[in-house]
Amino acid sequence: MFDKNLRVTMPDGSKWDVPVKYIALDRASYYAKEFDDNKDRSLMEDTMPLFNSDPYEVKDWAANNMNWNDVKDFAVMTVPSGCDYQEGWCNGEKEIV
Repeated sequence: MFDKNLRVTMPDGSKWDVPVKYIALDRASYYAKEFDDNKDRSLMEDTMPLFNSDPYEVKDWAANNMNWNDVKDFAVMTVPSGCDYQEGWCNGEKEIV
């Protein structure tokens, strides 16, 4: 799943690809406390298996636990435009590509 992107369609129709690895690292950091504060263990033993078993989990974590500001530096616009990216990040159509 780490070689995939989460594609988000913004309200203006622009599409942005965010590497799943950044979303996974965010989740792994959050749950590291359950793995003796070891982010690598959290990633390998919890987040990666979860994301690999159900792509919905990537979309769910991104929309409900992250903000556009968390990913905008890693996002690549595939269809240009200007809009409220926070709104699009939370409520835009999402797919794993």
